[in-house]
Amino acid sequence: MTPRPNILVIMADQMAPSALACHGGAAKTPHISALAEDGIVFDAAYCNSPLCSPSRAVFMSGRLPSKTGVYDNAAEFRSDIPTFAHHLRLAGYRTTLTGKMHFCGADQLHGFERRLTTDIYPADFGWTPDWDRPEARPSWYHNMSSVIDAGLCVRSNQIDFDEEVVHAAEKDVFDHVRGQDRQRPFCLVVSLAHPHDPYAIPERWWKLYSDDEIPPPRLPLDRRKLHPHEERLWQVCDMDQTPISAEQVRRARRAYYGAISYVDDHVGRLMQALKATSLAENTIVIVTSDHGEMLGERGFWYKMSFFEGASRVPLIVHAPKLFSPRRVTQAVSLADILPTLAEIGNDGALPDSVSEIDGRSLLPHLCGKGGHDEAIGEYLAEGAIAPIIMIRRGAHKFVHSPADPDQLYDLSIDPDECHNLAGDPSHAPVLAALRAEVAERWDLTALDAAVRDSQRRRHLVAQALAQGELASWDFQPRRDASREYIRNHMDLDDLEARARFPSVR
Repeated sequence: MTPRPNILVIMADQMAPSALACHGGAAKTPHISALAEDGIVFDAAYCNSPLCSPSRAVFMSGRLPSKTGVYDNAAEFRSDIPTFAHHLRLAGYRTTLTGKMHFCGADQLHGFERRLTTDIYPADFGWTPDWDRPEARPSWYHNMSSVIDAGLCVRSNQIDFDEEVVHAAEKDVFDHVRGQDRQRPFCLVVSLAHPHDPYAIPERWWKLYSDDEIPPPRLPLDRRKLHPHEERLWQVCDMDQTPISAEQVRRARRAYYGAISYVDDHVGRLMQALKATSLAENTIVIVTSDHGEMLGERGFWYKMSFFEGASRVPLIVHAPKLFSPRRVTQAVSLADILPTLAEIGNDGALPDSVSEIDGRSLLPHLCGKGGHDEAIGEYLAEGAIAPIIMIRRGAHKFVHSPADPDQLYDLSIDPDECHNLAGDPSHAPVLAALRAEVAERWDLTALDAAVRDSQRRRHLVAQALAQGELASWDFQPRRDASREYIRNHMDLDDLEARARFPSVR
């Protein structure tokens, strides 16, 4: 009987697929490219909400933000929402998380049996937006310092974090083959902070690129043509107060490409650990990101919109023993990860409880048997003043909000989304059908009210909890030093023999 495959998920933060070599980009990523060459590459994979915490909650649960209440970067992810970690754990997998997942609230595990590091971001309600005050720019939110201060560094907060994350992941792989429960398959999620801004990277990765190798943005800023949502993002990120020079743009993009190469080196380290432990052939490796990065296109940075740069994500599935290499052109999304992993973990049978989710299994795509062509998105955070909805199906992308003009793009002929077809009479039937679909899928008035109510409650709770003694929700990794390395209550010969790999006994 063939053992069930192990699963290694490597999630980068804010990594745009257009920058990767396997998608024709300029970033130097030999390890990711090797996985792409022997794996399945999804050319139209999307996040379901272009912001860290909401996107990751969809990734974990297969449910859209309107279903979970994870509207923004400070919304609680409830403990009663099943995740793929719960499903795999029920199926007998050892589920482990190392790195960022930006869970807000007291539950910092959400089905993971073990979590090896703390998070890089806070777990409280302090970053709650305020739709009741759309003119007020949050002091804690993105500004343009990441761009104007971009360039070289010797060390950074993110370097400290990712070094700890990957070291813990490598050790966990070796602990698995040295452990007593090594017959259990594992699901290990390794979530890095790079290449998320600030755009700063050490010399080793900065010098991988020359100035001539850094392509400038293809689409310039045109303030006269900004969509109202773009105007609000311009204000909320303080772009209107911070002129950016061409040199600063180049340095920011060079550091970003360097940060992607830094991520790629860590992918190489993890793959080497799998090979050294003879686990590589029976491990499905998934590489993805929580959202993209505009990186100066249209004059914009970061994410927070449904333009391709912000909402598309890389998605590579590497398992040559199970799936033949191919490229998938249909639209899929991070909501599809849960049913895919649940089906794999249950030997091809999808648990009945998965029927309530918004995602669909990617196994038909992986096996070359067709599959769906649809990605659904919701954005309910900073820069919005009402729900923003996205439907990507076939060649079309439709973006709708009650507060803003509609946007309709034909990506087959307009991949840069320069021509909004919502006012084109020839596309009126397509527009009408999509508007009718939105009205059937969502009660946007009720969703707007729910978002505002959640924000008001969280503002009150955050203000109250800031008074007096702080009781933090941030994850505290458990560590018992009395059981580490060499201690007097352990048999030394037995200890050294068990810790050595390959075993000498």
